[in-house]
Parts: sequence; C-alpha cells; structure tokens
Amino acid sequence: MQASKQIKMIVAAGAVAAVWILAGCGQNSTGKAPSQAGPPEVSVVEMKPQRVAITTELPGRTSAYLVAEVRPQVGGIIQQRLFKEGADVKAGDVLYQIDPATYQAAWDSAKAQLARAEANISTTRVRAERYKELVEIKAVSRQEYDDAAAALKQAEADIEAGKAAVETARINLAYTKVTAPIAGRIGKSSVTVGALVMAGQGMPLATIQQIDPVYVDVTQSSATLLRLQQSMASGALKRDSANRAKVKLILEDGTPYPLEGALQFQDVTVDPTTGSTILRIVFPNPKRILLPGMFARAVLEEGVSEQAILVPQQGVSRDPKGNPFALIADAEGKVQQRMLSLDRTIGDKWLVLAGLAPGDRVIVEGMQRVRPGVSVKVVPYDAGKSTEGKSAAPPAAKSN
Repeated sequence: MQASKQIKMIVAAGAVAAVWILAGCGQNSTGKAPSQAGPPEVSVVEMKPQRVAITTELPGRTSAYLVAEVRPQVGGIIQQRLFKEGADVKAGDVLYQIDPATYQAAWDSAKAQLARAEANISTTRVRAERYKELVEIKAVSRQEYDDAAAALKQAEADIEAGKAAVETARINLAYTKVTAPIAGRIGKSSVTVGALVMAGQGMPLATIQQIDPVYVDVTQSSATLLRLQQSMASGALKRDSANRAKVKLILEDGTPYPLEGALQFQDVTVDPTTGSTILRIVFPNPKRILLPGMFARAVLEEGVSEQAILVPQQGVSRDPKGNPFALIADAEGKVQQRMLSLDRTIGDKWLVLAGLAPGDRVIVEGMQRVRPGVSVKVVPYDAGKSTEGKSAAPPAAKSN
C-alpha cells in the first residue's frame, strides 16, 4: 500500500510539471504570444517600353575578296622565282621567269619572215600597176594582168600573216615572264627553280589572295528571315533612311573587330538541306587581321524597335512543358502568372513579344516563396545590391 501511494504521487507531480512546461513553451521571453508573420517580400521590376536596336548574331567564315591562281601560259623550265612567299605583290609584278630562248628565237624568225614579205611586195605592186596600164592599151593580155593583181593580193596577205606571227611570237615571249594578275598576298610556291611547267597545267604555281577588303559569308535561317520581313512590314522594326543594315564582327577569340562592315548581298536561294540562306558582308581589313578561312560571328542590325519590352532573365521561369512564364504583382499586391512569348536575349534580358504590358511589375526575387493568388509585399529591385559580393556572370548568348 505504501509503494502504491508513492507511485501515485510521482505520477501527479509529473503531470503538473508537464503542464508548466507546455505553458512556458507557449510564451516568448517577454511573456507575450508571438505575432502572425506578414506577407512575403518580393523584389519587382516595372516594365517600361524602350528603344532597342534588334540584332542577330550569325556564324560565318572569312574569304578573300579576290583570288587568282597563277598558271603558266607557255611551257618551259623555271629559271627564277622573283617573289618572297607570303609577301604582298602588286598587279603586273614578275613572279617567275621561264627560259625564253626558244620563244626569243621564234620571235626573231617571225620578224624575219615579215621583213621578207614586206620586201617582196614592192616589185609585186609595181608589176600590178604597170600591167593595169598595159592591159588598157592591150599591150598585155587580160590573164597576165589578173595574175599580177592576184600576186599583189597574195603578197599583202603574206604581210598581214607575218604581222600576226610576229605578234604571237611576241606574246609568247612575254608570257615567259609570269606576272601577278591581281594585287594581294601571295602564298607558297608549288614549284622550284629548274621545274618544267606546261601551258594551262592543272596545278597552279602559286595563289594570290586580296584580303583588303575581305568577305565574311554567314548563314541565316529562312525562318529568321521571314520573321524579320513580317516585323518590318508591321512597323515593329524600322531601318535607317538608306534601308541598310549595319554589321559588326566578333572574332573567334571573342574580341570585337574594330571596323564596321556593310551587307553586300543576300543569296536568293535557300539551301534545302539546312533551310538557310547566305549573306555576304564586306569588311575593311587594312591591318590584315582577318585571314581567309577564319571563323567569326557577325552581329547584324536588323532594325530598331521603338516600344520594346525587356524583362530580366531571372524573372522568367518555365513550366514542365518548357513554356516561359513570369510572376507579376498586380495593383492589389497579389501574385499573377503570365505566359510569355519570347524573341531573343539582349544582354541579360529577354525581349518579350507578348504576355507583358507597360506598367506590369515582374517579380525577379522571392519567386520561390510565393504562388499565384497570394498577397505579397512589393519592394523595387536593386540590381547593385543583388549582385554585391557575387562574381559577374558571363553575358548570355544571343538567339539567332
């Protein structure tokens, strides 16, 4: 009985202690009940229309403005190479000297044949004129006069043929000096002194490329082209007074090319295998920075949008299907979800085609703590404070 009584007293004491502990947990250090948490705080950016230059970044490669493959016009042995590989040459500079001995001899022979023909024509002309007078008084027969006149015409023809032979021999002799057809930078020589070359051979002796200015050939998808034409037709994009596009270039190491290029032409044919068309752009290249075959990215200015809506990239999310959307805070401080139609990135922002209007407040910070329909406390977004102490992220690539 005594043990049972002690057990009941211990149980009663434990119950009282539990009540006191629970009562203490329900109060804070000041003895007051805790207050209810307020609405979550979010940072917003108000959408404002702005004037934006719309650009497209297109990949491409450089190519020479002019290309000339140097080939011999006559055959023979190479006696001299008169240029330095990789040097700049001018049009008309002598590059190779082919052995001219046989061509010099042919020219001398042709000149001698011409001199003989010119010497013979004097007596032939005098005879034809004399026979013309004699045939009128019937001192010679008509047949003799006809033979003398024919001989004169034959002698005149021989002179013309001799002149042509001399000119041909002179040209062939001149062709023994292989000259540069264009100005530019010459590459390596495919032959050495002592090599035998033939007229019209398939392998060029060397190749000259003019690289100032230089071409940059880029590809643009037909879908992008159609979108651009629709934007221009609707007035969403505007060109300058000359309706010309400005083009800038980014080199393969990411550095911008200092000089601006001009769009020369756009191919009228779409490649059926890639669905793209070729754009050719001309860039000045006075310092020979651009070399044929280099990879580069052309930034083509399509036009200007006077009322563009740009939203920060961190304010755009995607649903499970990949569709972009943004959360906005309406005038009553409640969260709404807006589905978006996006065009491309411009810097660290998305260009919005549809889904947002001027004055909309897009939530860019605190999105994880809210959902559509809840009330929020709105504060302006401070980009400097948000990025303080963080390393700068690289700029997003532009959409083609």
